[in-house]
Amino acid sequence: MKPPPPAPAQRVAVRNSRALRSKGDHVLYWMTSARRGRFNFGLQHAVARAAQFGVPLVVLEALRCDYRWASARLHRFVLDGMRDNQRWFAERGVAYHAYVEPEKGAGKGLVAALAERACTIVTDEFPCFFLPRMLEAFAAASPACVESVDSNGLLPLRAAPQDFPTAYAFRRFLQKELAPHLGELPLEDPLAGVKLPRPEIPAKIAKKWPAASAKLLDGDADALRALPIDATVGVVATRGGPEAAQRALTLFLDRKLVDYADKRSQPEPEVASRLSPYLHFGHISVHDVLQQLTLRESWTPARLATKATGRREGWWNMSQPAEAFLDELVTWRELGYVFCFHRPDYERFESLPDWARATLAEHASDPRPHVYSLDDLLHARTHDRIWNAAQTQLLREGTIHNYLRMLWGKKILEWSATPELALAHLIELNNRLALDGRNPNSWSGIFWTLGRFDRPWPERKVFGTIRCMTSDSTARKLDLDSYLSRFTPQKALF
Repeated sequence: MKPPPPAPAQRVAVRNSRALRSKGDHVLYWMTSARRGRFNFGLQHAVARAAQFGVPLVVLEALRCDYRWASARLHRFVLDGMRDNQRWFAERGVAYHAYVEPEKGAGKGLVAALAERACTIVTDEFPCFFLPRMLEAFAAASPACVESVDSNGLLPLRAAPQDFPTAYAFRRFLQKELAPHLGELPLEDPLAGVKLPRPEIPAKIAKKWPAASAKLLDGDADALRALPIDATVGVVATRGGPEAAQRALTLFLDRKLVDYADKRSQPEPEVASRLSPYLHFGHISVHDVLQQLTLRESWTPARLATKATGRREGWWNMSQPAEAFLDELVTWRELGYVFCFHRPDYERFESLPDWARATLAEHASDPRPHVYSLDDLLHARTHDRIWNAAQTQLLREGTIHNYLRMLWGKKILEWSATPELALAHLIELNNRLALDGRNPNSWSGIFWTLGRFDRPWPERKVFGTIRCMTSDSTARKLDLDSYLSRFTPQKALF
C-alpha cells in the first residue's frame, strides 16, 4: 500500500532554515495540540516523511507542569488521552513516548535530544496560549528542520487573509472559499497499511525522561497528587481522550442532534454536543465530526449552495439541526481560530473594536448595582441565583451550559469595578476552571462579552452600547427549575 500523501501545502509551514536530512535515524512527530491518531494532518505528514526517507517514526506527547493554570483537572483530561494514544500507537507498531514532567524544568532538553538525529521534526500549529512561543523558540534552536502542520479546522488558517469583525463577515468568506478544502480531508488512519521500521526510544533518553507510569495514565489519584500542579481545581467526571470523544460524538448524533436547532438554549434536557474540550485538546478532529455527520445526512459537497449569502442556514443544504450545529462547529469556532492567528493581541483589552472600547470608557464610571471580588465570583457568592448556579456548574463539571455561559460573562462585566478588571476576572475564571479554556473559542466567548464579533445595541448603564443580558429575561426564556435544583451551591466547592 502506498504511504499517505503529505499534508496540503497551505497547512504546512517550515519554521527554520535547516534542511531535511535524508540520513537521519527517524522522523519525530512532536504532538502538542492535535493529540490523536485519527484524522490528523500532522501525523499524516510525519508518516509521509518517514516513508520518504525509509526511517522509523517516533511520536512524542509531553505534558509540562508549569503552564499557566496547570491543575489536576486539566492534567487528568490530557492523561486520559495519553492512555488512549499509547494503546493506539502500540497497535500500529509505532514508538510512542508519553512524558509527564514530574517537576518544573525536568523535561528541558527532551525534544532537542530526540531531534538530534531526526530527518525532520513535524509538530502541530496552534494559534494561541503558550504554544506559538514554544514552537518559535524550539525551531530557532533545533538542529534539524522543523515543520508545523495546521490541523485546527476545515479552513486552513493561512487561507484566511485577515481576521473578521463578525460571524456574518466570516461566514460569507467561508461560503466563498471553503468548498475546495472539503476535498482535502486528512486520512482516518494515516498508518493503515504503512510499514515503517520500528525503533525503540534510545535508552539514555528513556532513562533521563522516563515514560509516564501506568498508574498515572490509568487514573491513580495518588500519582496525580504527586505532581506539582494546582490540586484545588479538582478532577471532574468527564473523561478525556480520543475514545471518550468518540463516545460523546456518537451520543450527540444518536440522541441530541435531532433537537439541536430548537432546544440548544435550554439547559435541560441538554442537547449540546459536549465536544468542545475534546476539540480543544485535539482528542477529536473537526474533520472527523464532519465526516460522521455527513454520513448520517447522506450528504456530499455537490449539495453546497453556489451563492455566498452569509446566512446561517441554506449553504450546506443539510437538515435544520445539522446546519445549526455546523454554524457553531465551523463558523463560530473557526472565526476565533482565524482571529488568534492574525492578531497576536487577541488576549488584550486593546484588541476590542473601537466602538466597544469607546462605549466602555464612556460608561466606566457608572455606578455598579453590585461589585464582587474575584474570590466572591470564584466561590459563587453573589446575590444572583442563576449566576451562582452557572458558576457552580463550572466548578463541579468544568463547563457551563452554552446560553448560561453568555449570561455568566455579561454579569461579570456588570459587577466589576472596571471593564478591564472584568476582562481579567473572565480570563482567570474561565481559563483556570473550564476544560475548554485557553482555546481560541474561549477567547471569542470572553471577548464577545465586551463586544468582539458583535455590534452596538441600545445604550444602557454600565454596558453602554455593549449587548446586555439579564437574569430576569433569562429566567423568562428558559426552564431553569431542574438546573437550579442541581447546581444551587449547598456548600463550599473550592
